[in-house]
Amino acid sequence: MRARALFVAGLLVGAVVAPAAPAAAAVDDIDTSRLRSAVTVNGILKHERVLQRIATQAGGTRASGTPGYNASALYVAAQLRGAGYKVSRQAFEFPYFEELAPARLSSADADYEASTLDYSGSGEATGQLVPADNLVIPATEAPSSAAGCVAGDYPAASADAPQIALAQRGTCTFGEKAAAAAAAGYEAVVIFNEGNPGRTELLEGTLGAPVELPVIGVDYATGVALAEALPVVTVATSTVSEQRTTYNVIADSPQGDPDKVVVVGAHLDSVPVGAGLNDNGSGTATILETAIQGAKLGVAPRQKVRFAFWGAEENGLLGAQYYVDNLSDRNLARIYANLNFDMLGSSNYVRFVYDGDGSAAGVVGPPGSGEIERIFTDYFAEQGLASAPTPFDGRSDYGPFIAAGIPAGGLFSGAEGIKTDEEAELFGGTAGEPYDPCYHLACDDITNLSTKALSELGDAAAHAVATLALTRSGLFEDGSRVALRTPADTASFAYRGHAIR
Repeated sequence: MRARALFVAGLLVGAVVAPAAPAAAAVDDIDTSRLRSAVTVNGILKHERVLQRIATQAGGTRASGTPGYNASALYVAAQLRGAGYKVSRQAFEFPYFEELAPARLSSADADYEASTLDYSGSGEATGQLVPADNLVIPATEAPSSAAGCVAGDYPAASADAPQIALAQRGTCTFGEKAAAAAAAGYEAVVIFNEGNPGRTELLEGTLGAPVELPVIGVDYATGVALAEALPVVTVATSTVSEQRTTYNVIADSPQGDPDKVVVVGAHLDSVPVGAGLNDNGSGTATILETAIQGAKLGVAPRQKVRFAFWGAEENGLLGAQYYVDNLSDRNLARIYANLNFDMLGSSNYVRFVYDGDGSAAGVVGPPGSGEIERIFTDYFAEQGLASAPTPFDGRSDYGPFIAAGIPAGGLFSGAEGIKTDEEAELFGGTAGEPYDPCYHLACDDITNLSTKALSELGDAAAHAVATLALTRSGLFEDGSRVALRTPADTASFAYRGHAIR
């Protein structure tokens, strides 16, 4: 995640934590204390323990398209049906990818560190390394390389012996570079990082869709050495890349106005290498417990509340995107707001709130998003807790909703980003360390959770759900909603944690 300007419940760092001034077009002040008291850390952890057992029994993963995901979805659906919700499944196909063994890159003189790009083909190829035209070595200070973006950037591959293409990051997607090399007749592709500030380390990313030939990434220094020597190299990858079926789990409250639907979402899948108990078992367990406890308390929402557990988020927000893309115009207009909860238990956490009004990052959400942001920031201020904005950068499942003009907001406890000194002073924890040191790793298990984060962010999540479900006045001063019909653009949402170019 990018560096963030720090705020304390809407006030600059250094000011006294105090309730924010009421917004001109704000929701009602709802007493949510009963629901917050009912949604406990113990209740959240009960679900987390089941998700951990499911992952353990399924080979350590709950990724979409695997038995671990299917068992997770069955568990969530059973819990929701037992609480009285109307539960349905929304199936869709998606490109499944799994790396079975680490990438290998070697020459007669050396072995090199390499990564398999997501959706790389599987296989081994040995051949002369051939550089794309117009490699930018040394790198310019600003990104400027377009090497390998079209088939004409590569000399025609030899018909007599296998050859391997060497491309450089920049301008177009990794998938386009791989497709251009394949069209020019190469057996495999090595893409090295561009060399500009922030683009020197081992290149990792996604091709966006399955390709047939092996495609690997290396760091800038390795790329320069290879471009100078142009040795015969061996590239090897071992992957599964194929179409599979997965599904979203959707649960509607039996009461509430069907023309005002609050979609409360969290992605249910993990990455293939781990159980995903923070990413995103924490969001899943929190909204599941909120749904269950709301039903037990007999909360009768004014707006219909739809709890959504998305599939294939880790493959590119595919479940949420499929849901939004398949809404009719009428049903799109009925969605009143989207709340998104993706990672609420990071061990080195910050209380991040999505910056709906764009006051910190400049990216403004659809009308109503600023009011949703204030629900969270006002709540934290009333509890004497600091919060900080995080940009609407399309990195999680709210992305397709805001692209369709739907107001959105939510919470985030931090992923692979590094906690700053200012954040450590404000929120506690350790500066210079990741918010979640096990992000997208096998160690994201039941031990990788902060119960304090689950308590504080879980209460805030329950508060926001109840507030939007029960408010009379709504998100807008005149009670209306602007239903934008902007088609969602899947290419505009980066795959989480992975560069695409």
